[in-house]
Amino acid sequence: MSGRDHYYNKAKQEGYRSRAAYKLKQLDEEAGLLSPGDTVVDLGAAPGGWLQVAAEAVGPGGTVVGVDLQRIKPLDADNVETIRGDMTDEATKEELRERIGGEGPRGDGDGDEPSRPADLVVSDMAPNMSGEYSLDHARSVHLARQAFETAKDLLAAGGDFVVKVFDGPDLAALRSEMEREFQYVRAIHPEASRAESSEVYLVGKGRLTAPVSAGDELEVEITATGREGDGIAKVEGFTVFVSDAAEGDTVTVRVTDVKPRFAFAEPVE
Repeated sequence: MSGRDHYYNKAKQEGYRSRAAYKLKQLDEEAGLLSPGDTVVDLGAAPGGWLQVAAEAVGPGGTVVGVDLQRIKPLDADNVETIRGDMTDEATKEELRERIGGEGPRGDGDGDEPSRPADLVVSDMAPNMSGEYSLDHARSVHLARQAFETAKDLLAAGGDFVVKVFDGPDLAALRSEMEREFQYVRAIHPEASRAESSEVYLVGKGRLTAPVSAGDELEVEITATGREGDGIAKVEGFTVFVSDAAEGDTVTVRVTDVKPRFAFAEPVE
């Protein structure tokens, strides 16, 4: 039995709308993407296989919103909503933000930062195939970049992003762009992908929304002391832990490491 037949039949038996459902399951097993209570956005969601998997994983406390130009047949799941539209249109983006609670400040913010309420953005979109490898690859990278821009707009600090792209010469540049926005990026080829397929999934873990980057030098005021004895500074409301600094100091520091919700720095001698 071919791989295609196996996952096609398995999907039919288990009630999934497409064999692609097992790709998301395997990506989740590999990268730890879905958790109960998460808010998930699925770009290019038709016919709904990934929506089904996400809905099961996030449970009744979570929210899953799918977007596609095609109509998505309603799912028997209270935690799933769908939008018919083009994700590159501002009206579709605004509706998406409203559906996932993206109006107003997030958490305990002071209202100055945009709300980014999604925990995970996924995209299994693929271009209409021309049969010309270089053209299909370039189109897949273009779609992936569109999904990437949406993910940057919607993902909360620490959120994750998954996007399909066809392997080829432009993949490295896309991965490099993602690596600047996430703690780390890895490429995964799920077992459920056809053996002959050139598709690969780039997985960005830990969205970085910090106003600082590793290597930055800046002057900060130490306003508190952390539990480990490091000084604490705030940069646009973002926490920076500074070694060998005391409360009340004003010091020039170099940022050494950036996490989704805080960064580390050391004084510049």
